[in-house]
Amino acid sequence: MTTKKNHLKVPSTRRKSIEITGNSAKKVILGRGRQSDGLAKDLQALGFSDYEARAYIALLEFSPATAYEISKVAGLPRANTYGALESCTQKGAVQPLSQNPIRYVPVEPQELLSRIASDTSTRCSQLASRLTKLRTDDCRQLVWIIQGEKKVNAKIAEMINESRVHVWIKAHENVIETHKVALQEASDRGVRILIILFGLDSSLFQFNDNVRIYLHEGNGVRVGNADNLLTIATDFKTALTANMLGEVNAAFTRNEQIVTMAETLIRHDMYMAEIFNRFGPLIDDAFGPYLLSLRRKYFSQNQLSELNQTLDQNLACLKSASV
Repeated sequence: MTTKKNHLKVPSTRRKSIEITGNSAKKVILGRGRQSDGLAKDLQALGFSDYEARAYIALLEFSPATAYEISKVAGLPRANTYGALESCTQKGAVQPLSQNPIRYVPVEPQELLSRIASDTSTRCSQLASRLTKLRTDDCRQLVWIIQGEKKVNAKIAEMINESRVHVWIKAHENVIETHKVALQEASDRGVRILIILFGLDSSLFQFNDNVRIYLHEGNGVRVGNADNLLTIATDFKTALTANMLGEVNAAFTRNEQIVTMAETLIRHDMYMAEIFNRFGPLIDDAFGPYLLSLRRKYFSQNQLSELNQTLDQNLACLKSASV
């Protein structure tokens, strides 16, 4: 009496047809093209080896199956397939179903990937804490250079959005306009906003009682080149200064001393604005309009050149606005 044994027929084409006869007769058409290759690469990115990934994908297409059957389906060396299925079992991706011979079934992809995501998230959180303890430097002492208008504005927006106590900012109204929505949202959640404004209309950013606006030196007129710069400090913790004209670039830091310096700069501009509001005519008599005698005394040659180039233009704008 002749016993008909199970046999596995695998054509050599990339798209394989698996035919098993005998007690488990079935025919399965398996796609082994680019889609399977892409899936295997994605699984490898999650920690699977190439053989493990291909064995798992084959089981999704054809199971339950023995190691021998999977080696044929996946096109793997038979000896390596046993090891791949064993390691897949340890990973929780595959489960043995029976003995003599052992047949395997895959764990459902959603269940498998949800567990991997949860385990990875937990591991990353724990690892971040452990690695942080190894650092010998303090990143709060660093100054980060940011280049490009898009990146600089993104960092400014991040500082405003993360603020919880205050935002102090000194800049031209055109620069602040970019962040008007973020500033309004911050003021609405109770953050105190202080603006030293280069411009003529302080009402543009007067969202509510949490906002205080001072025109620079009491008039907001551009005299030197300071309105090309933006300085912002938040919550006594962060500071950024940026050149917003031409090639936009910025320096950001959490360094306590530099943050204090930036806040002191803005605070003294606030003092100056208050003083000008109160004693403007007396100051003009002593130092000339717009502190010109002082500026000409202490400006560098380049600053004096820019002063002479911009003063007439901006004074003309001021006169025009007052008419």
